Amino acid sequence: QVQLVESGGGSVQAGGSLRLSCAASGSLFIFNEMGWYRQAPGLQRELAANITRGGSANYADSVKGRFTISRDNAKNTVYLQMNSLKPEDTAVYYCNANGRLGPFRGRDYWGQGTQVTVSS
Repeated sequence: QVQLVESGGGSVQAGGSLRLSCAASGSLFIFNEMGWYRQAPGLQRELAANITRGGSANYADSVKGRFTISRDNAKNTVYLQMNSLKPEDTAVYYCNANGRLGPFRGRDYWGQGTQVTVSS
């Protein structure tokens, strides 16, 4: 079974930085794309950023210019570098992957989430 394990969350002051990691149990080659979603209390889960197999990145307008998503295929890991953090970035961040090959095709996988808290 595919497993996604997030790490790197924590508490920082506004203007600070965090780097989230999402380690997959298998090669990233089996996925169409991977991304980071976030959900604040009382709000809908929303896409923060995603990245395709070709390295094309997409960002929510609210994080564009501050967040950077990247991959390390050798480590089977996707990262989210978060700079200039704001209190409104406070949320649980979830790693997501969509399968493209064999038994993984068309299936969606999620990590358990990691808490990010930004204080003012």
